[in-house]
Amino acid sequence: MQPRRHEDTKKKYKRSSSCLRAFVVTFAFVFSWLRFSFAPAGQQRILLLAVAAEIAVFSAIAQNFFTAANFFEVMRFSVELGLLALALTPIIITGGIDLSIGSMMGLAAVLFGAASRDWHLPVPAAAAIALAAGLAGGALNATLVAGLSIPPLIVTLGSLSLFRGMAEGMTHAAVNYSGFPERFLFLGQGHLWGTVPAQLPIFVAAVIGYFVLLHKSIVGRAWYAIGSSAAGARYAGIAVSRRLGLAYILSGVIASVAAIIYVAHLGQARSDAGAGYELDAITAVVLGGASVFGGRGTLSGTLLGLFAMSILQNGLHLAALPSELTGVLTGTLLVATIAADRWRVRRSMTVADHEQGEISVRNSQVAILCATILAGAFIVAGTNVWLSRSVAPSARVASDAAPPAAGRRPVIAMMPKAKGDPYFVSCRAGADEAAKELGVELIWDGPTSLDAAKQNELVENWITRQVDVIAVAVENRAAISTVLRKARDRGIRVLTWDADAEPDARDYFVNQATAEGIGNTLTDEAARLLGGRGEFAIITGALSAANQNEWIAFIRKRLAEKFPDLTLATIRPSDDDRDKAFAETQTILKVYPAVKLMMAISAPAVPGSAEAVRQAGRRDVKVIGLSLPNINKPYVHDGIVQTVVLWNTRDLGYLSVYAGSLLTQNKLQAGARSMQAGRLGTLEVRGSEIVLGPPLMFTKANIDRFDF
Repeated sequence: MQPRRHEDTKKKYKRSSSCLRAFVVTFAFVFSWLRFSFAPAGQQRILLLAVAAEIAVFSAIAQNFFTAANFFEVMRFSVELGLLALALTPIIITGGIDLSIGSMMGLAAVLFGAASRDWHLPVPAAAAIALAAGLAGGALNATLVAGLSIPPLIVTLGSLSLFRGMAEGMTHAAVNYSGFPERFLFLGQGHLWGTVPAQLPIFVAAVIGYFVLLHKSIVGRAWYAIGSSAAGARYAGIAVSRRLGLAYILSGVIASVAAIIYVAHLGQARSDAGAGYELDAITAVVLGGASVFGGRGTLSGTLLGLFAMSILQNGLHLAALPSELTGVLTGTLLVATIAADRWRVRRSMTVADHEQGEISVRNSQVAILCATILAGAFIVAGTNVWLSRSVAPSARVASDAAPPAAGRRPVIAMMPKAKGDPYFVSCRAGADEAAKELGVELIWDGPTSLDAAKQNELVENWITRQVDVIAVAVENRAAISTVLRKARDRGIRVLTWDADAEPDARDYFVNQATAEGIGNTLTDEAARLLGGRGEFAIITGALSAANQNEWIAFIRKRLAEKFPDLTLATIRPSDDDRDKAFAETQTILKVYPAVKLMMAISAPAVPGSAEAVRQAGRRDVKVIGLSLPNINKPYVHDGIVQTVVLWNTRDLGYLSVYAGSLLTQNKLQAGARSMQAGRLGTLEVRGSEIVLGPPLMFTKANIDRFDF
């Protein structure tokens, strides 16, 4: 731990202590007022207690959770999702649904990026175009739902595909817009008065606007009436179509506002912006007590549901618990609060005496809430025991190593691109090995699928937790570089591995092999198998993956320089998914019958492509690629996969943790040309890149000698 970091931390928390007290008091006052003014059901009271329980539990077990900085970070990460939840609240109250709100966010983000970068418009004009797109998208939904009386589920399911397809069509699912002005990025990344997130006032303004509209206007009363009975509302003289259409139009506009903030926060505009947000927003609204059948719901309930989810996710990250628990515990919380409320209502109906029934209701709420909290506590406790046992060997090894400064083990937080990818599972084995050998605490967490926004969010939480080293396998260079620079400014050492960020955003890049070496090896092997002529196709991971795009660039260069008779027919994405690689290969074999070799450069893509070739009976098509030997052995022995090219992934994970440990001890200084890496021996350091070594080639002759 560096002295500068200690001093900065002390100053920061002295400045923020008064902000924390003010925030907690304001939080308690606002939600108490909302609860007693508008909460119609016990479900919100139960949820309010659950939020309080979350804060209490995570304050006890998660480092730096109960701080002003972290509470404002929770607010920051709640803004985009919170805006969508606000927009969905009146729609769900009317008995409708809007599944397209996340896709509208993606389309608006892409239009904003295109207007700013390609059309060279100023930021206000680009924002106006994005808002106009949201207005048009909302109007389309409104016309079909309110004007033509088509069920909203059908309409918004169709517009979900329409909006997302338009966004992907504009970008070919690969182009990411970045390089926005610093003044615009401040909206998503800056702080007002050094503490308050810059986008928070926009969210507060939206909350006030929807509060007035929903709870203090005839429009809101009309929405509740429509949700209770649309036919009855018509008989009462309410302009049902007009009121209903307004809710969907506002939904489109608010989705565009969320898109602009998302772009400012992430630093780039992507076609997959907002993917999955619609389901999280619906969860927040329903968790807050709104009925999917309409007629019931409040803004205070939606905010409670939103913060219950955000605090849960943030607390799990700071407590170094697996991200997968977020979905499990959110679902548990949703089911428990709804079940408790239904039981409360049923019990109250069976008690004749009103006063006695009221006491019974309160007792049942407390009993159910206690049971829920205890169940959550058992989950947390059990997970902590498991984690403690898993790192116990590390403590024993640490006694043989040099003790860390101040008697505290360094904390290295390591993030893969996708936790479930077999490639990164293998990397983790090496990372665990190095952590045990060196006596460091290793936090291994990341998205379950390729998601640049989730990577950013996790890095922000690690900054709050004040880990010593952050090591990231970068999914998108432009998106994550800003937050990595923030980590370095806070005194945290930063490594990238497997794929790099911008050079000024990290201390070192642990490079498994040079991009040129990988590209040349793959191209030379393809030329050998095809006899120097013919067509081949590439199955990549994500079209936006910087490292894979760099490999492809060197493959093209090698073709032009050395193999002019080899033709690259097409490049298709697999999104690091085996099933999608299978489907893409099937399409290529039909559309490009002259292709005689599949080159898959993503670990799950090689077996996926090989299975497609096997099922097609195309023994004339050869398969090579970058992948793990273990998942390809059956295909190699069957003669479908000829060559697997890769480095030792376990060594890559081992080296990343080893380099991080050296950084915490200041034993890896700028300008070093080599480093000692434990069992790997002496490795070359080229500038700010630590090179693992040349790639390995696995064939039928040697693949059984490797086990990873």
